[in-house]
This record gives sequence, C-alpha cells and structure tokens, in this order.
Amino acid sequence: MALEYLPTEIITQIFLSLPDIRSAAALSATSHRFHSVFHSPQNLVILSSTAEAEFGPLDEIIQLVTHNASQPAHIRRKVPLSTALIKQVVQVGRVAQRWEETYPFKKWKSDFASRRLLTTDERYRVRRAVYRLWLFSRAFHNASNIRTCRSIPSVVSTRAALLHNFSLRELAEMYDVHQIMREVMRTNICPSNGRMRVKYQSRYPDQPHGLMFNIHLNYPPAPSSFIPESWFHNSPTANLNSRHHQPSRWLDPGAEGWGDDITHYYVVEDMLKLDPEQILHLRDHCPLKAQVEAYVKEVAGEWFINNGETFNETLAHVVRQRGGEMEELGAAVEEGEMGVAGAE
Repeated sequence: MALEYLPTEIITQIFLSLPDIRSAAALSATSHRFHSVFHSPQNLVILSSTAEAEFGPLDEIIQLVTHNASQPAHIRRKVPLSTALIKQVVQVGRVAQRWEETYPFKKWKSDFASRRLLTTDERYRVRRAVYRLWLFSRAFHNASNIRTCRSIPSVVSTRAALLHNFSLRELAEMYDVHQIMREVMRTNICPSNGRMRVKYQSRYPDQPHGLMFNIHLNYPPAPSSFIPESWFHNSPTANLNSRHHQPSRWLDPGAEGWGDDITHYYVVEDMLKLDPEQILHLRDHCPLKAQVEAYVKEVAGEWFINNGETFNETLAHVVRQRGGEMEELGAAVEEGEMGVAGAE
C-alpha cells in the first residue's frame, strides 16, 4: 500500500516521529496527501513534537521567550502554542545548537585525547543549560540591575529563586556551559595582552619588534616605528575577517589586547552579561576590539560598565544554602564528575 493511502492517524504518527522541523516540512512537500495532513488541525502538534526532538527541552525555551518584567523569572509559565511561538523556538534553538558544536572544542581544548562528539543526551543538556543561562541573563543582566544593588539581600534572593528551581546536577551543567562561554569570551572575543603577545610571538617568531599595548599613551605610535614595511597592506579592511591580527599600517595587534590579567578579568566579567546569542555574534562578526566595543555600546548602556555578571555569585549563594561549597562543585565539573559530560 502506498504511504499516501494510509489512514490520517498513521501519517500523523509518521510526522510525530521525525527528528526535526525541516524533515516534517520536506515530507509535507512530497504529495498533496501529506501536505493536507501537515496543514491540518494537527499542525501545531506536529511542529511542537519535532521542535522538541530537535531543540528540546521545549518548556525551557518557552520560559525564556515568554519572560517579561511583569512576572518573576522563577515562576513557571504555561503558554498555548502558536505559529509565532514556534518561530521563536526555532530561532532560540538554533543558537543553542551552535553552542553544542562549540562545547567539545572548548571543554577539551588542551586534552586532545578526550575530545569527542557529544552524545544525544549531552547535547540535550547543553541546550537546556543554554536556555536557563539565557533566561538568567535576560532577567537579571539589564538596566534594572545596576552595580549598587547587586548585593542587596532581597535582590540576591530574587536571583536565587530562579536557580532553586533546578537540581544540583542541573546547576552543575549550567556552571559547565557558563565556563565554556567564559572561555569563548576570554580567548576569542576579548583576549588579554598576554594572550595577544603569545599569539604574536608564535606567528612571527623571528621579528625583533614586540607589541606595544599603549597602556600609557592616548594615541598609537607611528606604524613605521614598530612594523616592518614588508607587512604593510593596501586596504585598512584587510584584517577584518581574521583573528590572527596580522600587523599592518592600520592595525597594531597590541591594540587588540584587553588589558593585563587583572584588568582583563574584570572586562570578561562585564562582557559575560551578554546573552548566548550576543556572545556568538561577537565571536563570528566582530574580530576587532573596536567592533566589539561598538556592538556593546549599541546593545547596552551605562549600567553595563564595571558591573560584572551575577550568575557565579548567585550560584555560590544557592550551593551554600543547600549545604555545599562552590569550590567542590567547580572541582567536580573540572574533573568530569558532574556537568554536561560528567559521569551519570
């Protein structure tokens, strides 16, 4: 019997068993029969099932995309599905999938022997952690949460209420993914002066000229004073798509550093208030320091500067309330006992 002659209930079950929305759309285009079933009153059921399989957990995405200031972030919301909501689910889910791909490279950056692809369950945990961290960022990293109020007990309790929704193992997964985001920010988006120096020396080991970070200058030195003429380029945009920061007439790699160890630490703390989508945007589209600064100025405001992220300190507060120690949780994630890829 041809598939298109099967009962509607069986065809619907075929749609519900598909692994992603694209597969459902492709199947619906194969015949008028499948098209009519896909666009029947079961459409939202099919879309929600495939979205769960591809981007799940769907409920965590719904908590994120439906959040607003009128309701505390820790209150779980029940929202009827709609086509508009599914579109938001897809947009958020695709961001989480990109973090799935990033996780192994940063988690086992130096431990090459352990690097591997994530299992289906581990990918699910990465996505779940991304959605929850994104909700935390959206709820508490905004102009309403300025630096002077971050330690007020009532404010800390409000932040902690969201994390109390999750088990200790789930909190460890969030911490694990948050550390991956920190690594991306620390090494790819806002490298320290020391990291820029190491990259420069490894790329140009034979050059006698060191980098000039212009710590005490209000203007860059003349290019000819530190860059050989053979390195000059014909276009000031020659390095926009490269993070190697090759020296040129228009670009001194030292100017791309974000400070020494202490200054760099506080820069990264500030920048981690950005949400997962914004962090990926900076990594992929803003290779130069000036571009990063311009983007942050556009999406944030005065509250952003000198006002570090609050997830880690809130997590430590919650762990202490449960009778544990943050150092032990961090060590367990580092040693692979807990976290996304931790032992079950």
